Amino acid sequence: MAEQWQTLYEAIGGEETVAKLVEAFYRRVAAHPDLRPLFPDDFTEIARKQKQFLTQYLGGPPLYTAEHGHPMMRARHLRFEITPKRAEAWLACMRAAMDEIGLSGPAREQFYHRLVLTAHHMINTPDHLDRKEHSLE
Repeated sequence: MAEQWQTLYEAIGGEETVAKLVEAFYRRVAAHPDLRPLFPDDFTEIARKQKQFLTQYLGGPPLYTAEHGHPMMRARHLRFEITPKRAEAWLACMRAAMDEIGLSGPAREQFYHRLVLTAHHMINTPDHLDRKEHSLE
């Protein structure tokens, strides 16, 4: 008997869930004092790219790569000061967004674990340095 195999993208509910998650996430980011300075005033394009990235990251269609090339997320974010405090703030916003949309169970745990690894990989600046604010445009 063949095993049923499902991607995380499929397990969490696919496009609809990713869209709800990204919307809930960026509402929190826009209000977060440690994250807000990193982003442009209009979140439309950032949210669109995040939906593409998460879709691909979770095993869905490679939307991000098709439009932007290899994600290279750490390299793309090196010009921004990603501190441990900001990485934890980003993860807190993502946890709250997951709670808001009712994402739960083993798929959420696996998804969140991957996000923790990614967020920590993105850290490029210690917390104690003075910040020069730049926007993620």
